[in-house]
Amino acid sequence: MTDPLKCLNYIDGKWVSSQLRDTLESRNPADSRELVATFPRSNTRDVNAAVEAARRAYRSWRLVPAPVRAEYLQRIGELLLERKEELAYLMSREMGKPLTESRGDVQEGIDCAFYYAGEGRRLFGQTTPSELENKFAMTVRIPVGVCALITPWNFPIAIPCWKALPALVCGNTIVFKPAKDTPACATMLIEVFEDAGLPAGVVNLVHGSGREVGRALLEHPEIDLVSFTGSSETGEEVGEICGRTHKKVCLEMGGKNAQIVMEDADLDLALEGALWGAFGTSGQRCTATSRLLLHRDIKAEFTNKLVEQTRKLRLGSGIDADTDLGPLVNSAQLKRVGDYLQMARSERIKVLIGGEVVREEKLKNGYFFEPTVLDGVTPNMRIAREEIFGPVVCIIEIDSFEEAIAILNDSPYGLSSSIYTRDINRAFQAIRDIEAGITYINGPTIGAEVHLPFGGVKQTGNGHREAGSTALDVFTEWKTVYVDFSGRLQRAQIDNR
Repeated sequence: MTDPLKCLNYIDGKWVSSQLRDTLESRNPADSRELVATFPRSNTRDVNAAVEAARRAYRSWRLVPAPVRAEYLQRIGELLLERKEELAYLMSREMGKPLTESRGDVQEGIDCAFYYAGEGRRLFGQTTPSELENKFAMTVRIPVGVCALITPWNFPIAIPCWKALPALVCGNTIVFKPAKDTPACATMLIEVFEDAGLPAGVVNLVHGSGREVGRALLEHPEIDLVSFTGSSETGEEVGEICGRTHKKVCLEMGGKNAQIVMEDADLDLALEGALWGAFGTSGQRCTATSRLLLHRDIKAEFTNKLVEQTRKLRLGSGIDADTDLGPLVNSAQLKRVGDYLQMARSERIKVLIGGEVVREEKLKNGYFFEPTVLDGVTPNMRIAREEIFGPVVCIIEIDSFEEAIAILNDSPYGLSSSIYTRDINRAFQAIRDIEAGITYINGPTIGAEVHLPFGGVKQTGNGHREAGSTALDVFTEWKTVYVDFSGRLQRAQIDNR
C-alpha cells in the first residue's frame, strides 16, 4: 500500500482546500482497508469561487484564436501519453477495473485530446446565398460561456475529456465536479491540464457531493451550460433544475442494452461479444450488455457455452495482471446488485451461475460480486427493464428476428444495441428498426470511438451527443450573420417578391 494522496480543489490556477476545511475519503474497492486519497468536502462558497474564476477567465479565453486554444489540447494529449501508465495504475486502485481497461480509459482521453486539437482549425460554420442582391449570409460558432461538467466514476479520465476538451477548444471555461469515488483520478487529470499551461481560471476543479457541489452548480446563475453523465433518476433532476434556471443542458444517462443472437450467427464470435459486453468493467458501463436475446434454435448451445466461459473468469484487484473482473465501486453498489438478485429469485428466475457476493478469504475486504447469468427472464420483469450496473446478464428466448427487435425496443432506454447474424438483409433491417443511438453488427454493445457521436434515445439522454464533431453543437451556439453591402434598406420576404 502506498501513502494516500491529498487532493485539493483547483480554483483560479491555485490548489486550495475547501472553505469547510473538511475532508472525505476515497478507498480501494478491491480492499477497502487501503486509503487511496483524501479530498475536500466542498460547499456553495467553493463553487462560487470557482464560477467567479471561470467567468473572469472566459472574457479573455473566448478571444484566444481557436487554433491557439487547440495547441493546449495537443499538449494535454502529449502529457496524458507520457503519464498513461501512472494514471491507469491509479485508476485501477481507485475504482477497481483491470489495468487493461484503465489503460484504454486513458487512451480514450489521449485520442480525444488529439482529435479536438484538430477541430481547432475547423470549427466550421456555413456560407449560403442570400435571397437579396448585394447581401452576404453566413453562420459562425460562438462559445456558450461557463460550463459545469458533472462526471461519473466508471470512466474517470475518458468522460471528463469527452466534455472538457471540446468545451475548451470552443472557447468555453469549465468548472469540473468529479464523482466522489474517483477524486484522485480527477486531480491527476487537472494536474495534466495545469502542466499544459492553460491560463488561470480556464479550468477549475471542485470536489464534493452531488447534493452540496452538484446542486450549487445547477442553481448558480453564472453557469451557462451543464453537461451531466449519470443515472436517469439524477438526470431528471438535473434537467428540471436547468430548465427552471434557463441553462443549456446535455444529459447522458442510463441504458438497458441488448445483444441479439440469431440462429445463423457465428456463435463463438457472439459468445466473445457477450462476455465482454456483460462483464467488462464488471458490468458498470451504461453500454453494458444487460439482455441477451437468444434465438430458440441456438439458445441451449449458446447458454451452455456462456456459463462455461463465465465460470473461467477470474476476480481480483484491478492491478493484478491475471484479473478479468474487478470489484464493484463501493458498498452501496454491491448492495444494489445483491438486491436485484434477491428480487430475481423471488420471481423464480433461474440463476445459472453466480448471483452472490464473493466470500472468498482473499477478496473479503473488497466489493466483489460473482459474474451472473440469469435464465427464464421475460421482457416485462423488472430485472429485464431496470439498469442494474453490475455483472449480471439476463437471457430472453426469442422465436424470430421480428420478435427480437420488438423486445429490444420495448425498453425505457435506447443507448447501445447489437445483433449477431450472417444475413445482410437482417443486419440492415436492424440498423433501420432498432431504437438506439448506437447499433453494432456482429460486435458487442460496448466500445466507443472518439470521432463518432455517443449517446442515446428515450430516457438515455435529451437528444445531444458526446464525442465526435456533434459535441461541438453542445459547446457552441450558432450565430447567423448578414452583411448587406447594397447601401440601401432591403427587407427579407418583402422586397424580394
